[in-house]
Amino acid sequence: MEGPAQGDVDDVILIPGLATSREVWDATRAAQRSCVRLHVIQIRGFGDAAEANGEGPVLEPFVRELGDYIADRIMAGGGKKPLIVGHSLGGLSGLMIAARYPDLVRKVMVVDALPFIGTLFHPAATVDLVRPQAERLAASIRSAYGQPKPVDTGRDPGPQSQAGGLTNNPRGRMTVDRWSRNSDPRVIAQALLDVMTTDMRPELSKISAPVTLLYAQDDSAMTVEQSTAAFLPQYSGTPNFKATQIRGSYHFIMLDQPEKFAKALADFIAGAP
Repeated sequence: MEGPAQGDVDDVILIPGLATSREVWDATRAAQRSCVRLHVIQIRGFGDAAEANGEGPVLEPFVRELGDYIADRIMAGGGKKPLIVGHSLGGLSGLMIAARYPDLVRKVMVVDALPFIGTLFHPAATVDLVRPQAERLAASIRSAYGQPKPVDTGRDPGPQSQAGGLTNNPRGRMTVDRWSRNSDPRVIAQALLDVMTTDMRPELSKISAPVTLLYAQDDSAMTVEQSTAAFLPQYSGTPNFKATQIRGSYHFIMLDQPEKFAKALADFIAGAP
C-alpha cells in the first residue's frame, strides 16, 4: 500500500496485464500517491518468482484472492469501496470482480481489454471454438520453461518484434520485452489460456459499478472505425458504461500516450460517483 495511511481518501487498486510487472504503474504511482491510497498488484510469475502460480489456473484464483484482499484489508478496516484500474488481463479481472463481488467495488477503469478476447480472432467466436487454439498457444509458450532466457541486448527489439505489436515506441518496446523475458513461461501460458477461455459478456449486466473503458487506436494498426467496432459492441448491456478512444496508441496506452492516460486516470479518480 502506498499513499496516506490515514484520512478520507480513495483506495485505488492497480492491476497489470499479461506478462507485465507492476512497474507499468510507476508513473501513476508518482502522480497519485499523495492523493490516494494505492494498492499496486504484482501477479506472481510476471517479472518475479511464480510461486503458487507455477501450476494450475491463474485468473480465477487471482480474482478470488483479490476479492478477499479488498474485503479483509480495505472494507473490514472501515474503508470505502475501492476503485479498480486494470490493464489487459487486469481489466478483465476488474470486470470479473465487479460482476461477482459487487459490494466490494465502487467503479472500474478497464484499459484496453475486452470481456472476451476471442472475438479478435473471429466475430462469432465462442469459448469452445477458441479453446483448441488457446491450448496450442499455451503449450508453445510453456515449452520455453527451463530453457535459457533470451539475451538482453539493451537495444530496441524493433517494430516487428512481439513487443512491437503492443507498444509503438522504442522505449516502450524495450520495457515490454524485458518484462516478458523476466516472466515465467508457465504463468504466461496458463494466464493466456485462462483469458482466452473466459467470456464475461453474459455477466456484464450484473455489474452495478460504473465502468470506464480506455481503448487504443493507431492508424498503423487499425482505423478509428475498426477500433470502435472491435471494442464497443462487446460491452453491450453494461448498465453504467462509458468509453474513450485513445488515439496514437497500441495496447500499452500508459507507455504510448502517457499524458492522455494520466489525464484520463485523474479524471476517473476525481469524478463522481
